[in-house]
Amino acid sequence: MLGTLVNVAAIIAGSLVGLIFRGRISEKYNKTIIQAISLAVILIGLKSAFKCNDFILIIISLALGSLLGELCQIEHRLENAGTWLEKKFSKKGGNFADGFVTTSLLYCVGAMAIVGSLESGLTGNHNTLFAKSTLDGIAAVIFSSTMGIGVLFSSVSVFLYQGTITLAAVYIKPFLVPEVISQMSSVGGLLIVGLGINMLGKNKIKVGNMLPAVFIPLIYYIGIQIFNK
Repeated sequence: MLGTLVNVAAIIAGSLVGLIFRGRISEKYNKTIIQAISLAVILIGLKSAFKCNDFILIIISLALGSLLGELCQIEHRLENAGTWLEKKFSKKGGNFADGFVTTSLLYCVGAMAIVGSLESGLTGNHNTLFAKSTLDGIAAVIFSSTMGIGVLFSSVSVFLYQGTITLAAVYIKPFLVPEVISQMSSVGGLLIVGLGINMLGKNKIKVGNMLPAVFIPLIYYIGIQIFNK
């Protein structure tokens, strides 16, 4: 869990630094910065998405994962959590929930979150999560300066998500072949692209409801192994 704890600490520290600059940058500059970051997020997502060429499995994963996410209303629950936190900890309102949901998803669906948590749980190697911590901390400075304190509370989502994967890694180790990890990373990359599009404000893609899609390749592989026995 060390890697996840460091990651959480980096997000909190970066958010606190960013909040110092909150309100000191005019709205027009904030908008331009967010658009620039959105393009970078899309690029990061595309790089991960191209790691796998099994397009049929990716399409099926996205379809099934989205169905599960809609049934579980993941996005709605995240928004409700953001709204609840806003009432408890923020007196100004604004885009607290947007900041919380956007950064929670951004920090959780990427390849580094998945692979790093698995490495941490399986081998005790935290290097990937340490590198992710640096990136997330820097991103938190930028996001919190433009989107507010909701970004800080995304650290809770990271702790729960990555911590769960780390603890579960021991039990799913036999199924974590490179091909499965590549497929999971590709699906996660596409979800990051969706987040980038949302940040541009052009469309609203329910990325939260697509989150289960990341784990469909793993479930598929486990099913194949059981069926072949």
